Amino acid sequence: MPGPDDRRLTEIEALLDREDPRFARALGACRPCPPREYRHARAWLLLSVAMAVLATGLALAHGLLIATGLVLAGMAAELFDPERDARRHRTSPPWS
Repeated sequence: MPGPDDRRLTEIEALLDREDPRFARALGACRPCPPREYRHARAWLLLSVAMAVLATGLALAHGLLIATGLVLAGMAAELFDPERDARRHRTSPPWS
């Protein structure tokens, strides 16, 4: 007879499957991959492009390239934040 612990484990499994299905599938296959919070391939790629654009802008003394590089670096920094999804889904307090 299932106990309260089994029910709680089932709830945790369902929550994990909803939040990060790729990680849940890999964990079920005994080949776990890093959770979504630790997968930063796109962020590193964007950061390297940003640094290349920024260096080119500094070398050519071109203000638009410098600004573009800084904006891209800011976007890459946002991708590194592990709490990004939690903040996006957070509800704001109602206005009084």
